[in-house]
Order: sequence, then C-alpha cells, then structure tokens
Amino acid sequence: MASFTAACVQMRSGKTPADNAKAAEALIRAAARDGARYIQTPEMSNVLVRSRDELFERISEAGKDPFLTMARRLAEELNVYLHLGSLAVLAGGGKVANRAFLIAPDGSVAATYDKIHMFDVDLPNGESWRESATYEPGTRSAIVDLPFARIGMAVCYDIRFPAIFRSQARKGAEILTGPAAFTRQTGEAHWHVLQRARAIENGAFVISAAQGGAHEDGRETYGHSLIVDPWGKVLGEVDGDEPGYVLAEIDTQKVAEARGRIPAIANEREFVCSVAEGLKEMPA
Repeated sequence: MASFTAACVQMRSGKTPADNAKAAEALIRAAARDGARYIQTPEMSNVLVRSRDELFERISEAGKDPFLTMARRLAEELNVYLHLGSLAVLAGGGKVANRAFLIAPDGSVAATYDKIHMFDVDLPNGESWRESATYEPGTRSAIVDLPFARIGMAVCYDIRFPAIFRSQARKGAEILTGPAAFTRQTGEAHWHVLQRARAIENGAFVISAAQGGAHEDGRETYGHSLIVDPWGKVLGEVDGDEPGYVLAEIDTQKVAEARGRIPAIANEREFVCSVAEGLKEMPA
C-alpha cells in the first residue's frame, strides 16, 4: 500500500503538435512543482484535427513525435511518471493509432495502450464522428505496475464499456484511467456519472484528464478533468473547460477498504443469459 500525489493536466489542444507540447510542458512542470509524482494528460494531447487528410499531414511515427520527445525528456528531468492520455501517431496501412504512453522517470516508455473502442456516432446536435475510418482499434487491455500502484490504461469512449475496467480490477488494478476528449454535449450528460460509476463498481480510483473548450478545428470538448476515489467521491476536479491541472492525494489502502466493504469482485459468479420464448398467447 502506498500514498502519492496524482495530477490531471487539462488541455485545449490545437492542430500543431509542437505548440501543444509547449503548452503541456508548462502545466506538467507546475504540477510537478506542487508535488505530483504521477501526471496524466488528455486523449489526443499532441493534436486535435477533424480533417483526416490534415491529420496525416501533421502527425508522425511515435519515435518522431515532438510531444512524446518532450514528455520523455521531462519525465527524466522531473523524476515523475508521465501518462500521456493518448497521442495520434502513424500506425501503417493508412491508419492512425490513438495510443496512450506511460513514461517512467528514466525517460523510457513503460507501457502503451491503443484505444479499443471507436466513437462512431451521429449526435442529435448534428455532430457526426467516425473514428473507425481513420483509427486502427487496439485489441488488448493494458496494466502497468508503478512503485506505488497498479494502473489500468484506457481512453475516452472506453469508459462506456465496463468490461475493460472490470478485467483490470480483477487483475489487481488499483487505479483506472479514462483520459478523454469528450464532446461538450455528451460530457454535460454523462461525464461525471461514468467516472464515478467505474470507480464505485470496481472499488478503484479513477483518474481522467480531459480536453476542454473550443478547439482550433471547430470542436468543443467538456473539460472537468476528474480524480475519483474508490467510494465514488470526487477528490479533485478542474472546474470548467479552461486549461489547467488538478492534484489529489491517492492512498491505495482505500482500494482494499472499499473492496472489503463491497466485495463485488469477489462475489461475482458466472452465469448464462438466455432468451425466454415467452407466452404463445395471453392467459385467460
């Protein structure tokens, strides 16, 4: 069991990776000065571009991405764990990976995760998203052991698919993550409920850095980066959609306490779901 300070960095990423890296660096440095040992950035930290063609013009392979280069240098300089919620990087075959990176204090990449669930939807306000047209979905969940906690990695839309988080919790993950670029419309309706639900049902901390505000490519994201404890209490929140950061003290002993009080994982049972044929006619 361990205690440490965690931070969510909230961004308003634009179209230029180098500019986004510069903005993130200032916030990461500030969070580290305030004592954060684990610092998370949002989904698509390096670039937010609607146009598929323009996106391909602005991104590169992971090894050449300026945001990742900055983050590896900074993690080593500041002696912190940096969790890049995700970067858009070339994946080959005409596709892009929406890839999270967890960087160790020596600057090495300790773990990666490619977003599994693609946001393909037509929203009532006229917004239409087809992530699967551009992004190659991942096929594996990811857990990484840090000196102070076991962390499960996920990205944005994954938060609506509880099975990922349950599988990570079963394998001992104490912290679940959902860095995101939630649209304003869906965020206002569901963001807080989803984050707290994943925390409560798994008896785990949930840490989710978010994009916020009106972006250069025309989209609007919800912000409200959150850190939630295993009992569903919000420990820290960026109140609104402005760039910034929030800190919270994480005591992993609270995971064991929550799972002891509500042993939902231990009480799980296998079952079969069957469809009843139903009545052929109404009873008299």
